Amino acid sequence: MGAFTRHRKSRLIIANFTGFESDLLRSLASQIVELLRNEAAVPDDARDPFEAMMDFSGPTSEPEDPVLQRLFPTAYLEDDEAASEFRRFTEGSLRDGKAAAACTIIDCLEEAGLPPELEEDGLMIDVELDEPTAETWMRSFTDIRLALATRLGVEDGDEEIWDAMDDDDPRAQAHDIYEWVGWLQETIVEALTA
Repeated sequence: MGAFTRHRKSRLIIANFTGFESDLLRSLASQIVELLRNEAAVPDDARDPFEAMMDFSGPTSEPEDPVLQRLFPTAYLEDDEAASEFRRFTEGSLRDGKAAAACTIIDCLEEAGLPPELEEDGLMIDVELDEPTAETWMRSFTDIRLALATRLGVEDGDEEIWDAMDDDDPRAQAHDIYEWVGWLQETIVEALTA
């Protein structure tokens, strides 16, 4: 369940998720939003729109959280001043974009019928996305996977380590979620190119 496909007639990108899968996706997206918005780098939405647009007082140093370091890598490794200036002008809007993408996943799932608190067994959620929204989901899946990979310490070529873990190990379970989101991302790419 959950694979994205393109509807032959409407051309929408569609998927069918269980309530549990939908709730898990909402939780992952919510955690990304919380991580992105829990630091001073996020612009204040209550300000005048012109003032906010002209504000280039973003962060100038690399984030402390390893996930945020992965999501916002240093642009100029050999030039601290250039890296600082680049970060000051870009990181706030990049954070906003990533948070908005994750919120799109949450909003779409809830609009498709996912209740605020999942209590019903057997609930199925049918998601229908136009191409721009599907592309937004795809980008947010990248952020979710980077966050999971960073927290888990996933590295290239370490599949045997993960395969050898006991199924009851919480790290193995989290790795399964990482793999599942990767599979969803793969199917959404295939649906978009069909």
